[in-house]
Amino acid sequence: MSKPEDSVDRRQFLRLGGLAGAGALALTSPVYAAWPNPDSKHAVRYGMIIDLKKCVGCKACAAACKAENHTPPGVAYNIVMEEEVGTYPDVRRRFISRPCMHCANPSCTIVCPTKATYIRDDGIVAIDYNRCIGCRYCMSACPYGVRAFDYGHNYHDKPTPYESQSSPEYGQNRKRSLKGNESPRGNVRKCHFCIHRVKKGLSPACASTCIANAIHFGNLNDPEALCTVHGERLRFLLATRDHMRLKEELGNNPSVYYLT
Repeated sequence: MSKPEDSVDRRQFLRLGGLAGAGALALTSPVYAAWPNPDSKHAVRYGMIIDLKKCVGCKACAAACKAENHTPPGVAYNIVMEEEVGTYPDVRRRFISRPCMHCANPSCTIVCPTKATYIRDDGIVAIDYNRCIGCRYCMSACPYGVRAFDYGHNYHDKPTPYESQSSPEYGQNRKRSLKGNESPRGNVRKCHFCIHRVKKGLSPACASTCIANAIHFGNLNDPEALCTVHGERLRFLLATRDHMRLKEELGNNPSVYYLT
């Protein structure tokens, strides 16, 4: 007959073993339930995971984005939103970097009358400037406010080196002249995950510049994919941290996650 204390030890062993097994399962199992498009037939779907606990609100990501894409006044592909969290006197500021969400079910593509806004095979929601007629329906449809219209404004009357350089976005190297109305003037513009950099094996400018290593980028459709900037396994980050997506109740299925 076993002693009572032996029985307790076995129960404790089984309980701890079960917890350990559950923990191991959580760390190794892919997080399909919250994935942007688990039924996607494409091998690549680019997305971001942004750590809100690391973000310090320096706005280096926004500055890097603007410098990389040479965007004019009033056009910003990435901004940093701020909010106050907590109840006085226990309050703090939380900063949220907001690029385009590159949704799996984007509202913007549905309303575009010329199909200028479309989803690429790699999951990036892009804009064809040659098709865009500037109707701005997509701006009204986007629940995240990530799009801006290029009204043709300039920073100075005479072109500066910044304004004279062509923008590398989409690999098209369009030179935005100070006169005339050729694209991208008169077009809607937005974040494109710096696809011109990604094609060269680089990371988006915002992720590469983040001083706090808060922005992770990579292929969300690959269970073993690593962050192209820091090397962390993307699905491990989501499996081990609480996370959210902005306005996910709308069904747009954004591919930008926030670790909370």
